[in-house]
Order: sequence, then C-alpha cells, then structure tokens
Amino acid sequence: MQTTRGGRAPVFQIGKVAVATVLLAGCTTVQTPTKGDPFEGLNRTIFTFNDKVDQYALKPVARGYVWATPQPVRDSVTNFFSNIGDVYIAANNLVQLRIADGVQDIMRIVINTVFGVGGLFDVATLAKLPKHENDFGLTLGHYGVPPGPFLVLPLFGPSTVRDAVGSIGNYYVNPISYINPSGLSWALYGLNIVNTRANLLGASDVLEGAALDKYSFVRNAYLQRRQYLLSAGRRTQTLPNYDEEAPLPKYEDESGAAGAVTGTAGAASTQGAAAKAAGAPGTNEATPPQTPPATAPEAASGSAESPPIDLNGGPETTQIPAGQLVPPTRFNFPSFKLR
Repeated sequence: MQTTRGGRAPVFQIGKVAVATVLLAGCTTVQTPTKGDPFEGLNRTIFTFNDKVDQYALKPVARGYVWATPQPVRDSVTNFFSNIGDVYIAANNLVQLRIADGVQDIMRIVINTVFGVGGLFDVATLAKLPKHENDFGLTLGHYGVPPGPFLVLPLFGPSTVRDAVGSIGNYYVNPISYINPSGLSWALYGLNIVNTRANLLGASDVLEGAALDKYSFVRNAYLQRRQYLLSAGRRTQTLPNYDEEAPLPKYEDESGAAGAVTGTAGAASTQGAAAKAAGAPGTNEATPPQTPPATAPEAASGSAESPPIDLNGGPETTQIPAGQLVPPTRFNFPSFKLR
C-alpha cells in the first residue's frame, strides 16, 4: 500500500544531499564575506562540489548527448520543454497582473501544442509572439519580497533565499510534476537538464577560459540578471517610437524665407538712410513729397526697376544693382548675395 506520492520522494532525497553537503562544508568560512553574500565560505564549497559533479558527470553526458543526437532532434527537445515552461510563465505573468504578456503566453502554448506537434516546433515565434521569462521567485520580488542572501544550492546552482522558495512553487506549477508514473516524470526532468547543459557547452568553455574567479563571476552574473528581469517586469514607461519622427525641416524654403527677410531689411535700411538725408516728414513743409519706395519683394528680386547703387560715389566706379547688395550688419562692410 502506497502512503506517499511517488513524485515527492526525490524532493526529500535531494534535501538529504543538501544536508550532507552542508555538513561537509560546515567549518568553511571567509574572513571578509562580500556584501549580500554572508555565506560565501559555504557557498564556495557547494559551488566547488557542483563544479566537480558537472565536470565528471553532467558535462560528459551532455557531450555524449550532442554526439549521439542530431541538431534538429535537440532543437525539438528544447522547443518541447520551452512550451511546457510557458505554462508557469503564463501563470506568473497573470499573477503579476501582466495581462498582455499572460495572454501572449497562453496563445504560444495553444499554437505550439496544436500546430507545433505538441510543442516540438516553435510555430509561435514564427507568428511573432514573443517568448517571456518569469517564475515564482520573480513574482515574489514583484510584490516586494527582498531577495535575501545569495545561496548556492547543491546540484541546482546559484540562487537566493527568495528564488529558492520560488523554485518550490515552480515545481508544483510545472505540468511535468503531475505525470504518472513518477519515473517518467523524473526521466523528463533529467532529459531537460541534460539538454539544457548541452545547449550551454559553448558558454561554459568561454567561462572557464575567461573568468579568473568562476564563483564571483557566476554570482555577479546571476544577481544582475535576476535584478534585470525584475526591473523589466516593473517597467511601465514606453520607449519613444522612432519610426514616427517629425519630418526634417525644408532648408530650401527656410533659406528662401531668410532671403526675403534680408531683402526686406535692406530695403528698410535704404529707406531710412534716404529719410535721414532728406529730413523727417513734417519738419519742412516745403519739401516736396517723395516718390514711394519700392516694395520689399521688388527690392529683393533685383529687377531692372531698382536703381543701381554706387559704392564709392565716384563717376568711374562699378555700380551694383540694389537687389544684390546686403546691408552691413556688424562691421559696416557691404556684402554681396551670390545667385
């Protein structure tokens, strides 16, 4: 007679492994632990244990899996577990009231399950439905639960206190946890781990060659990524739409308008000089009425009706049409408009 559910027994076995690892590393301490990592000595010991397990067990198995399995089959396995992951991603998005993302996740599940042969093909991405990232740890952080100290879990890798609690919620939301018999359920979990490790073979090789301190690199990268995912979930402002920028100004029209304004100013200054030479209107009644000056457009156009202007006043100097003369603006030197 079976009194306990078969799927829960491996959880307690993993807990025993964790307790044994903690006992083995009980005396390991660090004199000056990093801020946010008060258990650095213990974490480093567990990290070394996980690294040895990966080096001598998981990594060789992943390489054998890559050697024996064609790339299209590995892609289908990745898509299958990604489609299952969309279930708890959609649940967490809905709990966080990110309704649009949750609806998109549900649509991804339906499309990939129906048209992607049970999720073996990622048809939803071809349909322009984005893939989101979410879990119960981010949901707790979304509602203000602090991350707590950094932890390295035996066989599970980097985490925090909040994410460790969230992983329990992810286990019970994951549909694989409810597959019977329980042996098939844990076989699928194992296949997912091996397939994920196979996809990260290249990244691990780069990490081993680049990082001086693998533990610090992994810890900082994990915490920064989790903080980024949490801040991305809380972000409400939208980026500007650069596809709908205002049209550029028409510089040809502006230069023409500037030329008209310049011509108007030139005509006004010429009229002012003539008025000053003749005297203000009304001061001398014997002064005959003067001829109305040319309008601004006529003065600016440089037509034949505009009288030529003598620059030096001599009879033998060159005369320039008034429309091509720009009045002095700063240094009292005349300039010319080039046509």
